[in-house]
Amino acid sequence: MSGSEGALVLFSGGQDSATCLAWALDRFERVETLGFDYGQRHRVELECRAAFRSALTERFPAWSGKLGDDHTLRLDALAEVSDTSLTRDAEICMREDGLPNTFVPGRNLLFLTFAAALAYRRGLRHIVGGMCETDYSGYPDCRDDTIKALQVALNLGMERRFVLHTPLMWIDKAATWQLAADLGGETLVSLVREETHTCYLGDRTQRHDWGYGCGTCPACDLRQRGWTTYSGSPAEEMRDV
Repeated sequence: MSGSEGALVLFSGGQDSATCLAWALDRFERVETLGFDYGQRHRVELECRAAFRSALTERFPAWSGKLGDDHTLRLDALAEVSDTSLTRDAEICMREDGLPNTFVPGRNLLFLTFAAALAYRRGLRHIVGGMCETDYSGYPDCRDDTIKALQVALNLGMERRFVLHTPLMWIDKAATWQLAADLGGETLVSLVREETHTCYLGDRTQRHDWGYGCGTCPACDLRQRGWTTYSGSPAEEMRDV
């Protein structure tokens, strides 16, 4: 990978995107970040972004000079057209079609399209996202085929050669914790635990070995199970949502 090229990281403030940010900083000389405010129920994740970025530059001086501007885009229309438990005060459950009602239709398609538009203006060729189809909730817009198809569409539609990177696509949550350790040792793992947010309910009042969260939602379940496998610590008892 050419270190002279820049990258734009979709950085929500969660575990996956934080790990992807470290991954990009390890590879590119210039890295900018992008977050989206779409009226999500767990909007607290956006508030974690600044603290994580600040801590990252303090504890990893070699990366501080690479980390550039942060951007936040409002996508209120996404909440208006969707009816999900991430954009409404509704119980998290499975739908009749087998998908969880946390699925926000079109979310990643819009995120990557707006990211490409911003990358176009900022002169950034590489776009990095935390999509994964190995250990996930079944969202169709997280699949590798979806990302590859969108890369083709973006390149055709903008007459550019964007490269969409999904470093977590083929690894599970335990391996995501391990990737953080490989990139930044226990220091980065600790930052991910303390400064990122994954809980769908936006709960940062409860502290667990793996970080903050309600401890009951599917996102907390995935994060906790991954941490248990990675760390070898006893599993917490998860309650039904």
